[in-house]
Amino acid sequence: MRDIAKSNERKKGEPLGKSRLLIVLAVTLPVSGCFGGGMDLFGSDVDRSISTNTVSPKKTEEGRSDELTVQNAVSSADLSRTGSALPWANASTGSAGVVTAIEEQKANGVVCRNFSTTRHSYEGIAYFSGKTCTTGAGQWQLMSFDRRP
Repeated sequence: MRDIAKSNERKKGEPLGKSRLLIVLAVTLPVSGCFGGGMDLFGSDVDRSISTNTVSPKKTEEGRSDELTVQNAVSSADLSRTGSALPWANASTGSAGVVTAIEEQKANGVVCRNFSTTRHSYEGIAYFSGKTCTTGAGQWQLMSFDRRP
């Protein structure tokens, strides 16, 4: 007769053997050091030189390039075609927009044009109003270009 019985070593609820417990502790103790110090692997100094979600308040060359593109579109517009939108695009920055209103004023031999435009860029869509006027030499000069809320 053969005695076939299950071993007591692998019953549920039984504690692990001493050797298995030592192996588990040897593996988990070094890893627990990462969690005890607040996950700071490289010291407690905070790098303040990295900044995210900030916008430079000064005008960039890209913004200035868009302003000049809009100025050229407004100054060369044929105002006899009333009611039509004037699209513009700046190939160097990838920005584009539509001048929606141009109003011309003449005073003392100076011609000024007030305008409203949109700018579609990687920053999103923004609305601007501005003013450009002729100078004594017949050139146009951008007097203002302000972002509207």
